[in-house]
Amino acid sequence: MRRARHPIVVIGSGVAGMATALAAAPAPVRLLCRAPDGSGSASALAQGGIAAALGEGDSAAAHAHDTLEAGARHNDAAAVRWLCEAAPATVSWLAAQGVAFDRAADGRLQLGREGGHGARRIVHAGGDATGAALVRALRVRVGAASHVQWRGGVDAEALLLRDGRVAGVRVRDTRGRCEEIEAAAVVLATGGIGALYAHTSNPPGADGAGLALALAAGAVARDLEFMQFHPTALAVNGHGLPLLTEALRGAGARLLDAADAPLMHGLHPLGDLAPRDVVARRVWQARQQGGAWLDATPVAGDWQVRFPTVLAACLAHGLDPRREPLPITPVAHFHMGGVATDLDGRSSLPGLYAVGEAACNGVHGANRLASNSLLEAVAGGRRLGAVLAATARLPAGGTGRWIERGAALPPENLPALRELLWHAAGPVREGAALHDAWRMCAAAAGAGWQMRLAKALLRAMRVRTRSLGGHCREDRACPA
Repeated sequence: MRRARHPIVVIGSGVAGMATALAAAPAPVRLLCRAPDGSGSASALAQGGIAAALGEGDSAAAHAHDTLEAGARHNDAAAVRWLCEAAPATVSWLAAQGVAFDRAADGRLQLGREGGHGARRIVHAGGDATGAALVRALRVRVGAASHVQWRGGVDAEALLLRDGRVAGVRVRDTRGRCEEIEAAAVVLATGGIGALYAHTSNPPGADGAGLALALAAGAVARDLEFMQFHPTALAVNGHGLPLLTEALRGAGARLLDAADAPLMHGLHPLGDLAPRDVVARRVWQARQQGGAWLDATPVAGDWQVRFPTVLAACLAHGLDPRREPLPITPVAHFHMGGVATDLDGRSSLPGLYAVGEAACNGVHGANRLASNSLLEAVAGGRRLGAVLAATARLPAGGTGRWIERGAALPPENLPALRELLWHAAGPVREGAALHDAWRMCAAAAGAGWQMRLAKALLRAMRVRTRSLGGHCREDRACPA
């Protein structure tokens, strides 16, 4: 009798994890996530859209050019070419899954423009609520998929290694009960590291737990030093700050300094729509000199339709973007680095895969181009799922050993770590501060896995002594 096939285990319920699970059919999939109801992914908070060369006169080559320019040409050119060529088909696939993209009266897709793009090529769904629209549609599909078993309320804390291959995962639920799951393959779709910063656009679960687990098991990481800071979050009190989507600037909003002068004047040919790393550093500097504002009063149209998420967030804090400039700050937003993978999501450890923000295949380079993240999550998930459906196999027999991520840092110690990373590893970095922060994390490495992960991040930032993309060293020549 044939042994029953072990499932492909996908850890993470954002669009990357769900796209992987759907594409892996008919192979059995167990989709695991921390939140009991599957909520809390960064995907659901994404205000930007999906970049795809769909407009007249646009092309995948032009999209690739803008991606390489934004990434300071640190990108893997083959990965960029693949992603940009796959973009139109990715949008079509999402529409077939039930995503209702915003369309003009004649039925054609509405195309917006965001920073770093030389053309209007951003498709949205529900205005600035594209991520939430994708999550809703894919959850319906996953819920109806007979090959997918979804389980929430569990945290992956250890990987099973057998003969050098990842062959399973151990999870713990909210009541402390453990379950060991043998797997044909394990996929990390756990998101980024933004929640490790004091000021972030990320949900609490985007704390690098998947990356820390992969590093503990010996997987190779790539480009850990490259963190993207979104330049325009609403400057209010709190940890997870509301984003003011880049599409506002594409629709006419203006960046201003404390004297109401144009913030980006003379700094970049694209002005307010310069790549995010450039704008984030300028906003960071302006805040040291009196403040920075986004004046969205010139934005036309119905805000309830075009920018409902932004409008609701601002009104909740007593601000009306239709009538007054908004105070802004940069925030930790997207990690270009992660578990090193090829385009099929394979890590350096056989049996372990990564996709979405948890992975680094080189497509984003040193600075992600706006609206390439949801695109990569879906396109990469579909590609990985198809690969696993065709190749995932039973793990080898025999005994194995469990590789633990380790205990977490006590919750009361997390705010200090977040402040440390914000000041030492923020939009502008200084060599001595990076060294001091690394020493503090190294000395406290036994206190929790977050400290060990921060140590790895800071080491990568120390080693790259020259500025590039999202990594700006103040102690060396730094671009404006």
